Amino acid sequence: LLGQILDQWFESEPLKATLATDAVIGAMASPHTPGSGYVLLHHVMGELEGQRGAWGYVAGGMGALSQAIAHAAIAQGAHIFAEKAVSHVLLGRDGRAQGVTLQDGTEVRSKLVLSNASPQITFLELIPQEQLPKDFVQRIQQIDTRSPVTKINVAVDRLPSFLAAPNARDGQPLPHHQCSIHLNCEGTHLLHQAFIDATHGHPSDRPMIELCIPSVLDPGLAPQGCHVVSLFTQYTPSMLAGGQAWDEQARNAYADRVFDCIEDYAPGFKASVIGRDILTPADLERIFSLPGGNIFHGGMSLDQLYFTRPTPSYSGYRSPIPGLYLCGSGAHPGGGVMGAAGRNAAQVALKDFRHL
Repeated sequence: LLGQILDQWFESEPLKATLATDAVIGAMASPHTPGSGYVLLHHVMGELEGQRGAWGYVAGGMGALSQAIAHAAIAQGAHIFAEKAVSHVLLGRDGRAQGVTLQDGTEVRSKLVLSNASPQITFLELIPQEQLPKDFVQRIQQIDTRSPVTKINVAVDRLPSFLAAPNARDGQPLPHHQCSIHLNCEGTHLLHQAFIDATHGHPSDRPMIELCIPSVLDPGLAPQGCHVVSLFTQYTPSMLAGGQAWDEQARNAYADRVFDCIEDYAPGFKASVIGRDILTPADLERIFSLPGGNIFHGGMSLDQLYFTRPTPSYSGYRSPIPGLYLCGSGAHPGGGVMGAAGRNAAQVALKDFRHL
């Protein structure tokens, strides 16, 4: 249990709880859930510009990273079709993947197909079920995709000023404005209670909040004097108690609760808000095709990692369909902006390609 590990090494409850937030980020789990410590490791296993465990912002927003990858691919001769949804994977008479058919009817032929869509979309929507082993389909259907995440994007007309570190008189950003700021984590018991609330279908009364202000490091994201604030919050259930779906009233009530919490730490925050965008688990699934709204395409629990991701028989990026590979967050080692799953899948695909 992560809680036990933190108790062995640290005395400060706020420090332990702050570290614990990275262990449950994106997971329908609490610090007391067995195996929760792995996600903390997952978040620090990478490196940035040679510095292990370091994180960074992408200038221009996360979309700029996709653009950089696209430009590099195009420079090597790749052709990119944006806003072209795939209808299904083309299969030959021998059952081998031969390309894809787009929703507009266009056929794109290829010797290999790599999918970074979720395992659920790849195998349950793009492939005829009769072409897959029944036990494989069942395992894909059983993947735990519960998500506790509601993302709130906020536009403000001034920097938040926190009681613990008030703003400078000139209003210029301070060092803490460049970091992720974790709120409602004075103790791991708060995170656990927030988790319990969500398991009963209730958005947390005191949600875990990770607050970032990317416009401090990238001023071009907002007009002068204004800022954008990213709120990554937990825990919110995909379906509310009683089987009720999220409606506008529920969405706004939860966002108001989050803003009330921030107001306790940074008085004046609510008055500074000039716009907000609320993305519940259902919205994350609808807009980004994340199954259940899960940012990792499936829980990062011990039973869905390593040789069991996405299933025990197909954890090496290949699939029951020859020539079709899984290269997204649903493959080993899981989600996060690290590119490990894609790189590993590409190496496997290239190895197979040489033998075609």
